[in-house]
Amino acid sequence: MAEPYDLVGLLAVNPFFAGLGDETLRDIALLCVTRSLSAGQTLFFKGDAGDALYAVRRGQVRISNETEDGRRTTLNMLGPGDVFGEVALLDGRPRTASAIAIEPTTLFVILRRDLLALIERRPSVAVQFIELLCDRIRWMSQRTEEAAFLPLEQRLLRRLIALGQDFGDEIVVSQEELALFVGATRESVNRQLQTWKRSGLLRLGRGRIQLLDPQHMARLASAKG
Repeated sequence: MAEPYDLVGLLAVNPFFAGLGDETLRDIALLCVTRSLSAGQTLFFKGDAGDALYAVRRGQVRISNETEDGRRTTLNMLGPGDVFGEVALLDGRPRTASAIAIEPTTLFVILRRDLLALIERRPSVAVQFIELLCDRIRWMSQRTEEAAFLPLEQRLLRRLIALGQDFGDEIVVSQEELALFVGATRESVNRQLQTWKRSGLLRLGRGRIQLLDPQHMARLASAKG
């Protein structure tokens, strides 16, 4: 079993769980087990049974999709405190995307049958799930709009800023991953990153990008919107 108090602390600062109250958080924590993944290990594939909800304890997870012609698209990157897997968990249908550990990762896991039993006892948990799903719909709508109307520079700025907000100014992400994330080629992403490197906005390393002036990058993103 996971250590309950560790998970209560993680859930208490997560926007989804924060409003549930201490008693419900403790009940949820008692349902959890932990699972560890090595770098590059797949947690689940698109089409797998949706039988669990996950929260990242430490590490990073990439949520991705693959088209019929073999192209892969990164839908999201998740870090400590992020919750995922809730759509398939609630409707019991197959997973809509794949989840792969970017680095060694530890997850809190809640099985579907256990969480549904808790929801029956505490309807307020169901209300929180509805709000979370609405947030997910808004987020995906924004991503679709960006892909359709914004140039690469704008998409890349927004993604780097968002990743910096989630993971800090030093982001563990390869240029290939970033290209998949914004729907572009690695070469075009590299050219733009090199331009920003020369202007002092960021520093490039092996599998890492350090944001040197995130405030200025945020202003650039707003000015271009």
